[in-house]
Amino acid sequence: MKRKLMTIAITGLLGPAASMVYAQTPTLYLGSYGGSTQKAFEEDVLPAFEKANNVRVVYVPGNSTDTLGKLQAQKNNPELDVVMLDDGPMYQAVQFGFCEKIDKQAPVYKDLYPIADIGPNALGIGLVATGLFYNEEAYKKEGLKPPTSWHDLENPQLEQRIVIPPLNNTYGLHTLLKFAKLNGGSEKNPDPGFDAMIKKINPNVLAWEPSPGGMTSLFQNGEAILGVWGNGRVEALKATGFPVKFVYPKEGAMALLTAACPVVKSDVPQLAQKLVQYLATPEVQVIFARTQSWGPVNKTVKLTGDDAQRVVYGDAVDKLEKTDWDIVNKKRAEWNDRWNRTVER
Repeated sequence: MKRKLMTIAITGLLGPAASMVYAQTPTLYLGSYGGSTQKAFEEDVLPAFEKANNVRVVYVPGNSTDTLGKLQAQKNNPELDVVMLDDGPMYQAVQFGFCEKIDKQAPVYKDLYPIADIGPNALGIGLVATGLFYNEEAYKKEGLKPPTSWHDLENPQLEQRIVIPPLNNTYGLHTLLKFAKLNGGSEKNPDPGFDAMIKKINPNVLAWEPSPGGMTSLFQNGEAILGVWGNGRVEALKATGFPVKFVYPKEGAMALLTAACPVVKSDVPQLAQKLVQYLATPEVQVIFARTQSWGPVNKTVKLTGDDAQRVVYGDAVDKLEKTDWDIVNKKRAEWNDRWNRTVER
């Protein structure tokens, strides 16, 4: 139905010859992040794909929760043909049956790091590390040793000077899971993580801040000098001239994957498969690194200069720790309720 309606609308606006051309051009709907990601796709990523495949791609912006909601609302007659989500929501999309199996016979799939493999129906296309970040100038001024460990969040010298996203944010979830594992727990047993967050970390937390703008503001006004965030977010703040630095903790950073999948019941299934494949190619992976600070999942990508320093790249990829989302997604609502009652009281 969506293609027929588009053809009728275009035919009414253009002359007969132009209408015939558009009527013969298939349309693919891509659901993905807004902001800088949409800009990069529309200016740098999609034009070459559209030309090579004689297709028009309509970009439908939204965060992962928004896009997952659209898949749910449209499950009987989907508008979207390909979606990009954070890995947690993507595992839910697969579980709910929204993602078509990916044809992984294309040669490019053999060039990907194992961490990009998140099952037969979805593919990691970009890497972000969850770790620590700190205000270098503030640390030097106060004579503090630069952070190297997750345990630096427990430092009593930093009371009310740390900012961490809440549990309903992936960065906050990663923090809970990391402290669970550091204290003998796991995704199956988060109790040690909750204990550490309540007793050792919460006294140091100025705010459990969910928004990027809020995180940035608390650092820029000097209220917070240490926090947990993704390396891409930190690099964006650093690019403004603020003296902030990202740290890969010695116990390991957590992996946050941007993932893509072709949607079931797409009326352009072959083009949907081609787009997912295209997103994993070296030329597109370089664009992701340059514009989004996403580390490449393709092992053949060669980055130089600032790009190689800003993103998860090379040996750093193998040191990232994945989340068992099959376990987490089943318990997430229960954990959020517990968090609200015991941590953010």
